[in-house]
Amino acid sequence: MSSLGSSATLLDPARLPRHLPRLTRIAASLCGSREAGDDLVQDTLERVLRSPRRVTGDDFPYLARAMRNTHVDRIRAISRRVKTTTLDDTLEALLPAPDDTTAVLQARDVLAAVRALRDPYRDVVLAVDVAGCSYADAGQALDIPVGTVMSRLYRGRHLVIQTIEGDRAMAAPAAASRYEPVKPGKTRASSPVGREQV
Repeated sequence: MSSLGSSATLLDPARLPRHLPRLTRIAASLCGSREAGDDLVQDTLERVLRSPRRVTGDDFPYLARAMRNTHVDRIRAISRRVKTTTLDDTLEALLPAPDDTTAVLQARDVLAAVRALRDPYRDVVLAVDVAGCSYADAGQALDIPVGTVMSRLYRGRHLVIQTIEGDRAMAAPAAASRYEPVKPGKTRASSPVGREQV
């Protein structure tokens, strides 16, 4: 216990700006929008700077863990109140409006699949794939071993792929049935003008 106290240093507020880009990316992914992510980062830094903190090693894992805890506290507080935003609104705010509609739809599918993951898998996928953390950094930030990070990341990515492929597989038969060819001599019941002889 005394060795921990001797290697711990006070968190220096001057070093915080270098962690802001990574913290902001993680926060935007957790919250679903850039604006809410910025608020989460601000609330986290306010909490952290309220009193002197001792940090062992790099500041980022401590800050990421503090931000996740702040996010969990906010979710608990919000769950006690009536929620008025819809998921589509938050996805629109997170995604820029690119010209390619297909890319937007694919990104929405991925974000929805990641958001649907259970917390342990979602946290690791966000830390590694969104924030760009190494396995070691993600393990430190989430307070889990590197092997657990790798297995949860593998499983989380696999679940995202399964979800996306499952959604597409269910959509394909419905789309195909709309375009079934009509046999000669039969009538097409869904014609906008009425029954049409083919």
